[in-house]
Amino acid sequence: MTDHANLLAEIDLLGEKLAQAKASITRQFIGQEESVELALSTLLCGGHALLVGLPGLGKTKLVETLAVVMGLDGKRVQFTPDLMPADILGSEVLDHDKDGRRGFRFLPGPIFTQLLMADEINRASPRTQSALLQAMQEYKVTTAGQDRPLAAPFHVLATQNPIEQEGTYPLPEAQLDRFLVQINMPYPDRATERGILLATTGLEQDSAHAVFTPTTLIAAQDLLRRIPVGESVVEFILDLVRALRPDEAEANDDIRDNVVWGPGPRAAQALVMTSRARALLAGRLAPSIEDAVAMAQPVLAHRMSLGFAARARGENLTDLIDQTCQKIIGHEAAA
Repeated sequence: MTDHANLLAEIDLLGEKLAQAKASITRQFIGQEESVELALSTLLCGGHALLVGLPGLGKTKLVETLAVVMGLDGKRVQFTPDLMPADILGSEVLDHDKDGRRGFRFLPGPIFTQLLMADEINRASPRTQSALLQAMQEYKVTTAGQDRPLAAPFHVLATQNPIEQEGTYPLPEAQLDRFLVQINMPYPDRATERGILLATTGLEQDSAHAVFTPTTLIAAQDLLRRIPVGESVVEFILDLVRALRPDEAEANDDIRDNVVWGPGPRAAQALVMTSRARALLAGRLAPSIEDAVAMAQPVLAHRMSLGFAARARGENLTDLIDQTCQKIIGHEAAA
């Protein structure tokens, strides 16, 4: 077989495996199909996700189910105002060996895992939130002057309550940019909520089962990077990201008037990767512009900020991103 044929065969096999994983998750996690696909895409891309929603909407349940289905060792940290960085990273303690000699020994924290659930991340202070910055970008932590590598694969899935609730600390811009996507979890519709009631209040409940292992997940992440992306998709992503930066020549008046800062190069990288993942989950071999449009809001919105006047007028980033996408598509069609 040629290299091209081998690639197609590998993509087909991965698509079947992803379909099994999605089916296993949806049996345990009812509704929120878009959230499930975004979470799967995040792990497939090797990234981190921020799940935002009110309490009781299944954020924690989704993360726990993902850990089982993807075969990952998972740990959970409940973020609270009194949580300290050492509670996440670990610390050195004075210890005695069998000969009575004293020395320091490192006790690893819960971050030394494959899937870390940072539950209610915005309830901890900025000092504690920043403990994740190095780990999420460099896949290692530095404690007591020593670099300590993290497990492979390593993912952070953080849950967050809306900022408007009392006792929360907004995540800094640098930390938001570390998250590949932001997954907004709304209230379920009536039919979905009925299904949840019937499935969770009886004696028997469906359970998820492992479909992937750490080794097969890493192989899938490598394969995703080999999926070709058409030139038109790359150009659309570049046009979109640059048009959302208020200081760029490509930005229109709506962006300049409302947006304080726009997405950086990491956003374009995330759009390429998540577009590939979305196409693969849909059973297609290459991403399209429609995939990039669908992923624009979860990839870009948390990497942008509205000005005070724009917020006072009731502007929102979702509409600005959608409008910019349509303008670029209309311009390309006219050309």
